[in-house]
Amino acid sequence: MDIWPLYLFHPGAVTVNFGVSILTRCRLTALPGKRIHLKSIDTASEDQFSSLDELCSARRYKHPLAACLVKFFAPDGGLEVETNSESPAGAGISGSSALMIAMAAALARYTGRKLDREGIRVVAQNAEAQLIRVPTGCQDYYPALYGGVNAIHLDVDGIHREPILIAPEELDRRFVLAYTGAPRQSGINNWRVFQDHINGKGHVFENFERIGAIARGMHAALTHGDWNEVAHLIREEWKLRKTNAPGISTPAIERLIKIATRNGALAAKVCGAGGGGCVVFLAEPEGRERVMQTLRSYGGHVLSATVARDGLSLTGKVGPRQVTP
Repeated sequence: MDIWPLYLFHPGAVTVNFGVSILTRCRLTALPGKRIHLKSIDTASEDQFSSLDELCSARRYKHPLAACLVKFFAPDGGLEVETNSESPAGAGISGSSALMIAMAAALARYTGRKLDREGIRVVAQNAEAQLIRVPTGCQDYYPALYGGVNAIHLDVDGIHREPILIAPEELDRRFVLAYTGAPRQSGINNWRVFQDHINGKGHVFENFERIGAIARGMHAALTHGDWNEVAHLIREEWKLRKTNAPGISTPAIERLIKIATRNGALAAKVCGAGGGGCVVFLAEPEGRERVMQTLRSYGGHVLSATVARDGLSLTGKVGPRQVTP
């Protein structure tokens, strides 16, 4: 829904999301000379270049997200970019988008580029599209920027974020986030759905219409704390989403959802584009622990996560000094 221009064909389009306390970090440190060092702690990979020119002329990178943004911001002098993400690889919880936000914000501060949060979002989203070579959605970047619970309105005059005023503790008591152990490939699934929508496949357009209505309903249900309606809408959205393209669900995902539902989960859906990654479950507060224990016993990796109270933060000064978002 949040991929341009698909939302323009569905007036009133909105997506609803919330940030989780699974963090990404980026540290920039000036190096003597012109050397560029890109280092990812969580993937244990790094690139070394003698200069920015050598980085720009390279064809392959072990840390492509960092390389893409360093090329865009073109810092003067030597620089080390060190990143770390707590998100499992391919989890579908926007870990790469959060990392792009952290790096883009840090590099903008370091190079003296004046970008507001929306400007940072545009750079991060466009750079990620360059990397995966298919259109990207916009909503993934807002939890990293702001945290909290958000309604992202997708309008003709632009994208507008509205915070949903619900106590984060209410969500903390009810949601469970579990990693299936299988990374998903969002670019493939999103591109297939994008093509089908543009090519006029009727069921995809109708699904988008219904998913848009569900999202508007979710906005209202969360605003009013109507948890029965929240559960109903999650179930309805997941049924529709699975029909958009093959591979959005998998036998492993269906098995976890079925088992959790038998043991207290009220609703569940895959995170992101599907095909693997994480599944989010909704439960009554008194049944949440049982759902978590059930998921663990059947091979699901339950992530320790709460609603993120804050989004992007920056420390450090403009120029060739250490900057840490």
